[in-house]
Amino acid sequence: MLRASRVGVQGVKVSTSKYHRRFPEEFRAEAVRMYLDDPATTYTAVAKNLGISSETLRNWVKSHRQRQGESPQYQAPTSENEGLVGYDAVIAEENRKLRAELDKVKAERDILRKAAKYFGGRDELVSRFQFVHEHRTRWSVKRLCAALEVSRQGYYQWKNRAPARAAKAAADAAATVRIKAFHRASKGTYGSPRITIDLHESGETINRKRVARLMRVAGIEGVRLRRRRPAPPPADADAAAVPDRLGRDFTAGAPNERYVGDITYLPVADGSFLYLATVIDLFSRRLVGWAIADHMRADLVEQSLRRAHVIRGGLTGALMHTDRGSQYVSAQFAKCCKELGVLQSRARVGSSADNALAESFNATLKREVLQRRRTFANALEARFQVQAWIGNYNTVRRHSSLGQISPIDYEQRQASLALAA
Repeated sequence: MLRASRVGVQGVKVSTSKYHRRFPEEFRAEAVRMYLDDPATTYTAVAKNLGISSETLRNWVKSHRQRQGESPQYQAPTSENEGLVGYDAVIAEENRKLRAELDKVKAERDILRKAAKYFGGRDELVSRFQFVHEHRTRWSVKRLCAALEVSRQGYYQWKNRAPARAAKAAADAAATVRIKAFHRASKGTYGSPRITIDLHESGETINRKRVARLMRVAGIEGVRLRRRRPAPPPADADAAAVPDRLGRDFTAGAPNERYVGDITYLPVADGSFLYLATVIDLFSRRLVGWAIADHMRADLVEQSLRRAHVIRGGLTGALMHTDRGSQYVSAQFAKCCKELGVLQSRARVGSSADNALAESFNATLKREVLQRRRTFANALEARFQVQAWIGNYNTVRRHSSLGQISPIDYEQRQASLALAA
């Protein structure tokens, strides 16, 4: 409301109307507490710190005291030296300051005791701000922040960002639900890289670090392989017969050129074993041939190679690399390779690194199928689970070496590119 006006030096009327600035009730109460909690402070110091006038603060304190039933003329403890002079006045002032300091120490002690129980062993900065927020009605924000050694500015910034934090927490919760769904779909085998690709293909915009963080918080883990350093191989007197033609180069320029194979055991709960022989194409990591039996005779590895021959429509000119197990050095397997036009290659004796890709495949299969179990319930379950996993491996499971797509998808894409060229 316009209360008065005056004429300026240029003859222009200048309004002297006063529009009262409105402050939140919480802010006013905090300002009053800041003044009353520190008897040594002044209206000017507190007002300057809060960005208000000292007269405004004085009026707020006066109103507060009136509401508390105190006399408007009451002054903070400095009134106790009223009427005293000389040495007595000095002593009274010192006593007032000592009592004020003692009250401050007691308050800080109470705050720290309360905080020790509240934190429960953790001491993150966010926890301190949360403690200040929850106890600001008992103690002033200034005193709480001083006791916990945090800045008031930082606390108010944290408080103002509460809506953004709530929105982020909701988004993380929703993303975690989707992560769990893809993790279940992979039968608990996928880690953050593959789940990130699944999320991207479903239309989700999210980076791998965030996926890894959410999985860690939710206790979600993929199945990981513990790598061991291989021991140096012993001397091999038979190396000249069938040499190592692969040289640990587990790559191929096209499908049906280079293969690796191995045998792994499948433990059953009754103490028996089944055995799986594999033939893996180094171009696409596709499992082209395999055989499962309750024995480890040469028939097992021959059956897996003949299956690859049928699926590929011939193996003429292909290289087959294996270890020096008795099945692979047998005359029966050599005869089969010669019949199918396959050139043999063998790793050195005792060197698992020379056939590392086949070894890694076996470890991945058992790790993802058994899922921390030691054995299959029975032979039927072992056959069923392994056959199902092989189908998933070739058609669905993502491979980091193939750009996070399945072996068959990789072969089809490469064939399409070749035709387009």
